[in-house]
Amino acid sequence: MVKHQPLQVYERQLCLSCLTGIYGCRWKRYQRSHDDTTKWEFLWSLILFFTFSLLLVWFYFWWEAHNDFSEFNWFLYNRSGEWSDGTVPILATTAAGFTYIAFLMILALCHIAVGQQLNLHWLHKIGVSAALLTTSIGFISVNQIWGEEWAVIPISLQATGPFLHLGALVAVTALAWLVAGQVARTEKIRFQVVVLLLYLSVLLGLYMAPLSITSPCIMDHANLTPRPDIIGHQGAPMLAPENTILSFQRALQMNVSGLEADVAISFDGVPFLMRDRTLRRTTDVGKVFPARQLDDASSFNWTDLHSLNAGQWFLKDDPFWTVQSMAQREVMLVGNQSVCSLEQLLRLASLHNHTVVFSLRRPPHRHPCYHSWINDTLEVIRLSGIPQHLVMWTPDCDRGQVRQVAPGLQQTSVEKLPPQVLHQQGISSLLLRYSQASPYDIQEFSRSNVSVTLYTVNEPWLFSVLWCSGVSSVSSEAPNILRKVPYPIWLMSPDEYCLIWVAADLISFTVVVGIFVFQNYHIIRWRLSGMHSYNPEQIMLSAAVRRSSRDVNIMKEKLIFSGQPQ
Repeated sequence: MVKHQPLQVYERQLCLSCLTGIYGCRWKRYQRSHDDTTKWEFLWSLILFFTFSLLLVWFYFWWEAHNDFSEFNWFLYNRSGEWSDGTVPILATTAAGFTYIAFLMILALCHIAVGQQLNLHWLHKIGVSAALLTTSIGFISVNQIWGEEWAVIPISLQATGPFLHLGALVAVTALAWLVAGQVARTEKIRFQVVVLLLYLSVLLGLYMAPLSITSPCIMDHANLTPRPDIIGHQGAPMLAPENTILSFQRALQMNVSGLEADVAISFDGVPFLMRDRTLRRTTDVGKVFPARQLDDASSFNWTDLHSLNAGQWFLKDDPFWTVQSMAQREVMLVGNQSVCSLEQLLRLASLHNHTVVFSLRRPPHRHPCYHSWINDTLEVIRLSGIPQHLVMWTPDCDRGQVRQVAPGLQQTSVEKLPPQVLHQQGISSLLLRYSQASPYDIQEFSRSNVSVTLYTVNEPWLFSVLWCSGVSSVSSEAPNILRKVPYPIWLMSPDEYCLIWVAADLISFTVVVGIFVFQNYHIIRWRLSGMHSYNPEQIMLSAAVRRSSRDVNIMKEKLIFSGQPQ
């Protein structure tokens, strides 16, 4: 009588073939092995794990750096002279590389789970090496051209830390199944001890991790400060060309409390709004004045500046991917924008009783206004009619003279100084990058009656963290997004967080113990019952039970296949 192989064995063999075939190109049953992984392949497993960890950090960095993508593209423009969204190829390659390496990691864990020997195919080794090399180059490049952005990682952990901890706890708890299986299968006591100690050390570290997690969003609800004011950085540059009247009008529609701009001085002494040193990126100077497109923006007189179009570039480059959603009338408005003067901005802000903050760039040395740039700007402020208390004055040059001419201006420093030094200099507010002030700094300045404005805050998670930190205002390129955040994304009291922490640890510990007991049930029963109650047949049976489950599976397969017709 011919015995047919059971369907479940065929299915198992098919799964094993796919598993070992994709990972190591071992598609045939005779190519697979239950032997211990060689030292060479074990080294490649460590390289794979290291590459996965490095890519995980790289992926997380770019995920959180989304707040500053505009700043990154501006850095690239200043280096290359051509505007492009450099984040697109980085995000695409990062997603592809991370998906590939994560897939190999899952396959490796599955090999361990079924007791198969790890044998990474040489093509995958090339892929892992390429991923490791390109990611390392990426870290070095970012460190050189955008090193200050690394600060986004510890800041973002204030928002994501508690949730990443819970996710890591779930993952490590699930790995208990693999660890317990390895301990149950192996006959080497030393290997069992090493694996157990390593796993339990990681698990204990995760249980205690909340002791090192700090977040301003873990606080009593009653201590939450009022919602920070939002200042439109260059207006609302996601909705209209930066530093144009339309951009500031759109920002006012988003209920901002102030407007921020970058100011330069024209050749004939008119302060105008321009972020870049040249006019190439945000105007059609290459078309109107092709021979002067690389000249400093301050070398143009106001008549020439006002004749340039400052909106067509926005429609062409679409820096924030928002043009496609615009109505035709809006597109026409955007396309007809011109360079805006400081006086126009001040009159608009005065009309709506809004604060204005601007950074003032000194003209080049041979410029006619090189020595009079401060007085020229103060004169425009006077002529605009805006109340002085609505203007945040940031230039450090000649502050004493500025106080005499315009004593009502809000003296604002862009340098982080101790509160007592700020008071001695008559400075009442700070304008800093969001990474320059910790929650402790913000609270210290607040107690000293120094208002703090942090830039550039575009993401709701960052706005929530700074809100919980007690910041008084933020400068944002995305007031249209932040207006939709009426409350911090998450906020919990210390008691609530402690309860979640303890509950998660207890559940994890219970699951881990249950998995180890289940995986090692026969060994535990044999050791607890004692050898004296066993007869010789029972001893042989116990030895068979303790035998490695992978060896038992091999014996079963041999018995099944031996009954097949030749």
